[in-house]
Amino acid sequence: MGANRRWCGVVLLIVTVVLFTGCSKVNQENYAKIEIGMSYDDVVAILGEAAACESLIPGTQSCDWGKEGRVINLKFAADNVVFRSAKGLP
Repeated sequence: MGANRRWCGVVLLIVTVVLFTGCSKVNQENYAKIEIGMSYDDVVAILGEAAACESLIPGTQSCDWGKEGRVINLKFAADNVVFRSAKGLP
């Protein structure tokens, strides 16, 4: 009985890790979909809500998706992408 419990625990752990690492929308495939001129709402449809945004000057903002080491950064002017960069994407 103890071996079965351990086996179930290992399987559950593996499934959890795969779900959390495999479901990130911050990846090279989605980054390639982001185009200059795309609206913020169009980006959110691809990447989900930004982790953080800050206003640079009125009418502009810089937004990050992801966490340290794996980030997509987009700059918006008048709600449209004007610059994009990324680092650490799988």
